Amino acid sequence: MRSFPGARPPDRTSHVDSSGLRLAVNEWGDADAPMIAAIHGGFDFSRTFDVFAPMLADGGWRVVAWDARGHGDSDHAHLYSWAADVRDHLAALTALSDKPVVMLGHSKGGGQLLDLLDGRPSLAKAFVNLDGLPSQFSSPDVNDRERRRMRRADLGAFLDRRRRRNELERRPDTIEGLAGRRQPMNPRLTGEWLEYLVTVGARHDDLGWRWKIDPVLHLGGFGPWRPGWSMEHLAALEMPFLGVLSGVQDDPMGWKSRREDIAPFLPPGGRLEYCDDIGHFLHIEQPRYIADLVLEFLEPFK
Repeated sequence: MRSFPGARPPDRTSHVDSSGLRLAVNEWGDADAPMIAAIHGGFDFSRTFDVFAPMLADGGWRVVAWDARGHGDSDHAHLYSWAADVRDHLAALTALSDKPVVMLGHSKGGGQLLDLLDGRPSLAKAFVNLDGLPSQFSSPDVNDRERRRMRRADLGAFLDRRRRRNELERRPDTIEGLAGRRQPMNPRLTGEWLEYLVTVGARHDDLGWRWKIDPVLHLGGFGPWRPGWSMEHLAALEMPFLGVLSGVQDDPMGWKSRREDIAPFLPPGGRLEYCDDIGHFLHIEQPRYIADLVLEFLEPFK
C-alpha cells in the first residue's frame, strides 16, 4: 500500500440503488454537517477526493461522493452513456438527502450536473464546477471522436466490443507500472500521488494490480452528446454558481475552455475564477488553494 500527505480514507462507506444498479458511496466529515455532493470526472472514482474532501470536511461540511457506474466499487452496467450517468446522479442525490444540497462536480461530473440541474434546479442550493464547463471551443478531439462514433463503422466496433465483454479484462501491472500508464493522462500529477491512487482505485490479484474500471469502457467520447448542449444550460442556472477554470490548455484531459468562451453564459450573479497555472485536476494539483476558494464561496450556505 501507499500513503500520500493529507490523504484520508472515507469516514463512512455505503451504497445507493439506481434502477437496480449498486453505486458505491464514500463520505468524509460529520454525518450531521451540511452536505456537499461531489461528482468525479471520467475514468476517475470517488477516492480521487481523498485529499480534497477531508479539507472541505474539516471546514464543517459532510462530503459525499459516489463512484460512477463501471468505475471504482460501483456495479458494471449494460449501458454506459452521459445520460445514464445523469440518471444515476439523480438517484443518488434523492436517496442521500431530502433537502437541497451543495453540488460540486469535476470535469465530466461538472458537465453532467449542468444537465441535471437544468431539469431539477431544486436539488441544489449552490453549485461549484471545477473545470467542467465544456464550450463549443472545447478540445476539437472530443468533437471529432463524437462524429466518428456516429458513423456505422464506429457503432459496429462499439457493439463488437460489448459482444466480447466477457473476454475483456484490464491488463495487470505493478503499482509503479499502473501509475506510469496513467501518467500520460495526468502529466502534472506526481508519481507519488498516482501510486497512491493505484492502491485505492485498483484491485490486486495473483497477477498484479488492475484498475477498478469496467474494461468495456475506454477513452473516446460520451455517446450522443455535444459540449454546446450542456453549456446552454449554464445561463439558465437559478442557484448561486462558482466555476473554476484551468488555464493550462495542453492538459490532455481538460476541456480547453477559455474564460471568453464561458463568460457570456454565466448566470446572473455567477462567479468565474480562472487559474492560469493549475491544470485540469485542480483539486488534486492544488487542493489547499481550491478548497479555500470553495469554502469561502460556500460559507453563506452552511
